[in-house]
Amino acid sequence: MRTIFLLLAALSLGGCATTGGGGDPRDPWEGLNRKTFAFNDALDKAVMKPIAKGYVAVTPEFAREGVNNFYSNIEDIATSLNNFLQGKPKQAMSDAMRVIMNTTLGVFGLWDVATPFGLEKHDEDFGQTLGWWGMAPGPYFVIPFLGPSTAYWTWWGVDKVRTRANLFKAEGVLDDAALDRYTFLRDAWLQRRRNQVFDGSPPREKEEE
Repeated sequence: MRTIFLLLAALSLGGCATTGGGGDPRDPWEGLNRKTFAFNDALDKAVMKPIAKGYVAVTPEFAREGVNNFYSNIEDIATSLNNFLQGKPKQAMSDAMRVIMNTTLGVFGLWDVATPFGLEKHDEDFGQTLGWWGMAPGPYFVIPFLGPSTAYWTWWGVDKVRTRANLFKAEGVLDDAALDRYTFLRDAWLQRRRNQVFDGSPPREKEEE
């Protein structure tokens, strides 16, 4: 996750010097989104960040890794189903085998024993499935408490404290690079989301052409 964010940070640096509000067609509700973003940001600083810091302070690294593996194993169930729906039976079977191996040999997913056996982890959700079937993602939308999305909602099954703790290093990149946190995160999130929907090979956009 940190690696992905750092990559997106580098790709988005060109747009970081602006202050936003430029009428991005992908973000027609920017006024509302900015208010929600400010609310979420304040909530994060007041509640989520302190809780996440406490979680890191009292939980040994090996235990945090086990928690990450546990939730990752749950995510693999949805990933397998979505790969089937996207017409990717080979990946879907690989994901299903990951769940079986990690749930049994890995003790309910606390250990990732599937990856060393060559079963690669994939990342697919229902929003990506809708995109694969040709449905447009819709406008950018910041959800209260949850954060960025698009008009159709993605299925999230992650623990917010665990996720917040995993983002501490990425947060430093954001604070150092972005003059406008909202615009930086919006552009990075939309770019990453589009890359996910098209499995890493998105078509050229009109403005690029």
